[in-house]
Amino acid sequence: MWATNLKIVGVVLGTLALYTLIANKIPQLQSEVPQALTLGANVTPEQLVAAGEKLFNGAGGCTTCHGLGTRAPNLLTDEKGTGPIGARCGKREPGKACKQYLFESLDNPTAYVVAGYQPIMPVMTKQLSPPQIWALIAFLESQGGTVDVTASDIPQQSQLTPGASPGNPGGSFAGGSTDPMAIINAAGCLGCHKLNGAGGLIAPDLTHVGARRSAESIRRKILDPASSIAKGYEKMAGIMPKTFGTMMNAAQLEALVQFLASRK
Repeated sequence: MWATNLKIVGVVLGTLALYTLIANKIPQLQSEVPQALTLGANVTPEQLVAAGEKLFNGAGGCTTCHGLGTRAPNLLTDEKGTGPIGARCGKREPGKACKQYLFESLDNPTAYVVAGYQPIMPVMTKQLSPPQIWALIAFLESQGGTVDVTASDIPQQSQLTPGASPGNPGGSFAGGSTDPMAIINAAGCLGCHKLNGAGGLIAPDLTHVGARRSAESIRRKILDPASSIAKGYEKMAGIMPKTFGTMMNAAQLEALVQFLASRK
């Protein structure tokens, strides 16, 4: 009997060791928030492309949807015979050059939605600073196209509203207001979430969110969207921007949390 038990223990330990080895070989992903990006008047196309590539593959969160070809169009590879994004961006909308089309896609993504896809992209100009936006555009242009983004496209700090920040180029978020609805509108939450019958259907309805989530859970979800995924929305995991916690000040965050927690 003891020999059989030793064999069982050996098999269990061997299996655990194998899975531990495999787990340690798997790259661990960490949530990032976009860091400040300072680009001088002499910035080169190569520098813009490099900064944009880092954003695309990292804190910008673009690969969450655009790297799959199911939620959103492939941007770095061929998309249904039209080539990578740099080769097709100038042909999407009549009269719009590649640079104009890409900016519109980041600033007003519902203006033109590629056939076959849902309008789920958030307004990235609310999440990223002007230098980050234009670096991202330069990187996308470089995928099969010609980079024509220059320093003149990027508003200098002196041109920005006082109080601007990397995630909030227009100044204090929601004008500094602690009114929950002002914060919700400034963040564009209703583009994905529904509240009191208004809004999108991409993410969970917030009308009674307080009945299923505590204030602590809501706060954690805003600060770290990957901390939990609502049942039934697994396919949308990763779409919620990671930047809200850095865009709002502490008073705004708490006002929003308490408002949502009160929605029973």
